[in-house]
Amino acid sequence: MTHHKKLTIGLFGFGVVGEGLYKVLQQTPSLSASIKKVCIKDASKKRNAPDSLFTTERDELLNDADINVIVEVINEAEPAFEIVTRALRNGKSVVSASKKMIAEHLPELLALQQEVEPSFLYEAAACASIPVIRNLEEYYDNDLLHGIKAIVNGSTNFILTKMFEDKLDFQQALLLAQQLGFAESDPSLDVEGFDALNKWTFLLTHAYGIIEHPNNLLFTGIQNIHAMDARVAAEKGQQIKLVAQAQKLQNGKVASFVLPQFIQADDHLSFVKNEYNGVVIESGFADKQFFYGKGAGSFPTASAVLSDLSALRYEYKYEYKKLYHHQPNSITNDYYLRVYLSFTDWKYIPREKFEWIEEWHAREERKYLVGVLHVKELIENDWWKQNNTSLILTPQPIIEDVAIQQLKKKSLELAGVAF
Repeated sequence: MTHHKKLTIGLFGFGVVGEGLYKVLQQTPSLSASIKKVCIKDASKKRNAPDSLFTTERDELLNDADINVIVEVINEAEPAFEIVTRALRNGKSVVSASKKMIAEHLPELLALQQEVEPSFLYEAAACASIPVIRNLEEYYDNDLLHGIKAIVNGSTNFILTKMFEDKLDFQQALLLAQQLGFAESDPSLDVEGFDALNKWTFLLTHAYGIIEHPNNLLFTGIQNIHAMDARVAAEKGQQIKLVAQAQKLQNGKVASFVLPQFIQADDHLSFVKNEYNGVVIESGFADKQFFYGKGAGSFPTASAVLSDLSALRYEYKYEYKKLYHHQPNSITNDYYLRVYLSFTDWKYIPREKFEWIEEWHAREERKYLVGVLHVKELIENDWWKQNNTSLILTPQPIIEDVAIQQLKKKSLELAGVAF
């Protein structure tokens, strides 16, 4: 193994993250890494770096024998995939921050990594400054990882924080997030949960060896969260967060989703405010461990890229231990969720689909209920996303089939009916 390998970088993209990396590398000479060329789309745009550094021709980077590392931090998934695959086949290691590209092309990227020698690292693609991928990859054994839940999108977390702390409604909080640069002019990828879903797709691979296309996972964002929902949460001493969660069930399979959730005051995720991210990992003997840090921004994301570059000096590669060295887990859709629903009219709510309804309330502006649904009802139908309906999971929302049967048996016994 070659130690302290000198890194000559070809950088794709010079936006917030690319420029951040350029500045960070100038302050870390001990890394022995330098950017030789930067590929950008618009040559006329003024940038805070020498003009000689830039080109619009990607082949200048991909075919340069002196460049041994490609750093890819562009926003478009398909061009990013082409850049990554060509670079790897050309013998160059790759560091990427493109979560959508990785999520949508994970099987092809895994197959390619089996064929080629160079490394493909992407810590910056999830949770920015939090080293969650490396920890899942190196530290947690498959059989002992009971569950993982996380706030992985800073934009939605900022909006929800402002709804709670400043009593803003959703649109006001979104506008503030856009003004401060925490949300895009078109915020749909963040607000509707797609960004969090993409990150969660490959975090599942490193946590449980699960390979699943994002289209097959249950998710929604915070687009339907109402100001009344925030008030109800506050009355219960709780907050609302967009939470990505995976939990191993008694049958050994994994329940996983990305959905808004009520968070209790003593939950680690209740401390994650504004644009920060947080990850709670529960294992067999270590109990719960909490990772916290900035989930977006120039320097936080660049720090993750820098960490991957540092690892490349030692030719570090992901081993995908949970996938190749253990029996991979699999996703199950055979469980129940305890949910809160707020809505304007009962006619939009199929009450017959609930196992039971524990409570319901009618307020002046909206109604709400708490009840139990089979997860397949949410996967196979979208009524819970329509007609201004808001769905939020309760704390500890997962109910396994065994628990349902026990509860039904107990209720029938109390009614004097044999089970």
